[in-house]
Amino acid sequence: MPSSVLPLTVEDHRRDSVGMTYVYPVISRRAGGVSLGINLNPNNACNWHCIYCQVPHLSRGGPPPLDLPKLEDELRRLLQDIVAGSFMVERVPEGLRRLVDVAFSGNGEPTSAREFPHAVATVARVLREFDLAGPVKIRLITNGSLLDRNAVREGIALIGSAGGEVWFKLDAASPAASLRINGTRQKPDAVLRRLSLCTALCETWVQSCFFALDGNSPGERDVAEYLGMLETARAKLAGVHLYGLARSSCQIEALRLGRLPAEWLEVLATRIRALGLTVRVSP
Repeated sequence: MPSSVLPLTVEDHRRDSVGMTYVYPVISRRAGGVSLGINLNPNNACNWHCIYCQVPHLSRGGPPPLDLPKLEDELRRLLQDIVAGSFMVERVPEGLRRLVDVAFSGNGEPTSAREFPHAVATVARVLREFDLAGPVKIRLITNGSLLDRNAVREGIALIGSAGGEVWFKLDAASPAASLRINGTRQKPDAVLRRLSLCTALCETWVQSCFFALDGNSPGERDVAEYLGMLETARAKLAGVHLYGLARSSCQIEALRLGRLPAEWLEVLATRIRALGLTVRVSP
């Protein structure tokens, strides 16, 4: 397996670190160990344009046809190196040498791939063959915008039946704030409907990125609207992943962005916990 001797770090989530097309290892600060990413969008195309996105040359659109046999081969080879080879010792700092998940994430919205449910089924089968099903979760990191599609719900249901999780992006509640942050004008009722569809199929966490924009922290109106949406959906959610900027944006808005103090995120986390939700914070 092609491999660099450079160790993995939280700050470096390069998709080509092991020379593969679809599978890439990272150290996930939120998952707490090694995560194998599944990149179904190797053409760097997404239906959103989040201003904090770390994908270079991001474009609007969907992925090319998926080569499922290649994805399966790459996953098998990397798992073999992790389970029986030298990968963990050579590439992962001590204390983080555990495989925690296989995550559909990558360089665009993973559910935009037509073959998404087939890719999920392939990952689930390979994990079972390696006796990793259960201890190693299947996760989907998604903007949730395509849950009206039958194939997307089919794939999420497969993740749910395998004991996996969905991390559903929610950075803003109002159409204006969604347009400013994610490049899409989402209507709150549509977001809540899709979130409800997701929670009915699989354990679902909301994941929310907060940051300073033009030197200013998010305004109280935006925060209050965000909290209101969480309150509406709280009974069905497993919790909230609240995080700040760990890596630099590759978008034209990059110079406008800044990290918020950890204290700011903790204050917001306290307000979310007051709604009765579990919160995990990654400043």
